[in-house]
Amino acid sequence: MRKFAAALVIIACAFTMLVAGGKKETKEPEKKDYSGYTIRIYSNSNSTERTTWLINEAKKAGFTISIDDNSVISGDTAAVQAANEKKDGDVIFGLNETRWGQLINGQYENIKLVDYVPSWGGDVGDFKFDNKAYGLVIQNVLMLYRTDALGTNGKTLHFKHWTDVADSGYKWYRQGKVGGTTNANINNSMLYPYTDPSSPAGGISIEGWKKLWKYCENGIFTGDSYGFDPLNRGDVQVATFYSSSLYGKIDAAADGSKNPITADNWKLVDIDDGTYYIAEYIGIVDKAGRTAEQTAAVKAFVDWFGGAELQAAWSEEFDSYPCNQKASALVYDEVPVIYTIKNFALNTVPGTNMNYASYVAAHNAEWTNIMTNLGFYWADASKAVPEPDWDKLDWSTLTQKK
Repeated sequence: MRKFAAALVIIACAFTMLVAGGKKETKEPEKKDYSGYTIRIYSNSNSTERTTWLINEAKKAGFTISIDDNSVISGDTAAVQAANEKKDGDVIFGLNETRWGQLINGQYENIKLVDYVPSWGGDVGDFKFDNKAYGLVIQNVLMLYRTDALGTNGKTLHFKHWTDVADSGYKWYRQGKVGGTTNANINNSMLYPYTDPSSPAGGISIEGWKKLWKYCENGIFTGDSYGFDPLNRGDVQVATFYSSSLYGKIDAAADGSKNPITADNWKLVDIDDGTYYIAEYIGIVDKAGRTAEQTAAVKAFVDWFGGAELQAAWSEEFDSYPCNQKASALVYDEVPVIYTIKNFALNTVPGTNMNYASYVAAHNAEWTNIMTNLGFYWADASKAVPEPDWDKLDWSTLTQKK
C-alpha cells in the first residue's frame, strides 16, 4: 500500500542511469541556509523519536530548531501552557481542532498567530483555519469488531450512532478514565447525535448523557490502553481505537495473543453518523522582538515541514496519514479504508453557526466536569458509582470543576 520508499529507489536508479549515460547533471538551485536563527517549537507530537528525527532532518535542510521531547512537555495542555508562559515560541504544531480553536479565539493571552498561508496551504482540503493554521496529520477514532468465533461469528455490525453499541448485545471495551485526547474523541463521537444548544447539561440532551452512562456502565475495562489489545485477545467483541497506529498493531497482533486479529477477521463497525476526525495543525506564533529576517526563517521552516516530500517521509517514519494530499499520493496507492469514513467533526450543529469541532471546543470543559463530577469511567468495577437520578441533577453545579 505504501509506495514512498519504493519511489525514492526508482528515482535514485533513474538518476544513476542518467549520469551513466553521459548526460549532463542538472544542478539544483542552492537552498538558503537559515541555521543562524534557532526556531523555538512547542508541540505535543513530541515523542523522543519524533523530536530527534525532526531536529536531524531540519538540520539537513538548513534549519536550527529547538523542541522539547515528552520527558519535558507531555500533552497538548502542557505544550500550550508552556508556550503561553514562556513567550519564546516561534511555531506550534500538533494539538487538534479543539485546542487550535482556543488559540485562534484568544483564550491564551500571550499566544497570537501570524497571518500566513504556507506554500502547501492549498493542498490540505478542509483541514485549515484560514490564514492561521494548516493541517499536517489526520487522525480519527474507530469502532472495530471481530468477525470470527470470538466476535460476531460472521454477522455484520451496523449502527446509526456510536452509542448503539450499548444496545448491541455484544461485549465492548470502554476506556477507564475521563481524560486524554483519544478518550475525549471517543466521547465526542458518542455525544455527537445528542447536541442541544438549549440544554443546560453542557449543550447535550439528557438522553445523550444517559446513553453515555449506559455505554460506560455495561462496558468492560481491563486496564489496557484503549481497545485494541482486549479485542486482540478475544476478551471483547467490539472495541474503540485510534487510526494512526491500527495497521501497525495488526501487523504485530500475534505477539500479544493466542487468537490474534489478522487481516481477515476484523471489520470497522458501519456507523451512519461517521466518525470524529482531528488533524494536527501548524501555525506561526507572533513572537515579540523577532526580526523580519528571523520571521522569514520561521516561514521557510513551515513551508518545508508541511511540504509533500517531508510529510511523506514523516508518514513513512511514524505510521501517520498526511493532510497534504500530494504527500498522501506519494505514500499510498489508495486511501486506506479507515480514512474514507465520513467526518462529522466539520458538520454544522443544528441551531448554531458552529461546526461540531467548534461546538466541542466551546463545551469540552463542561463535558469533562460533568463526567468527572458524576463519576463516569471508573477503573475499578467494584467501586462503580450508582447511576444518577437524572431528574434531580443541578447542571449549573455539575458543569463546574469538582
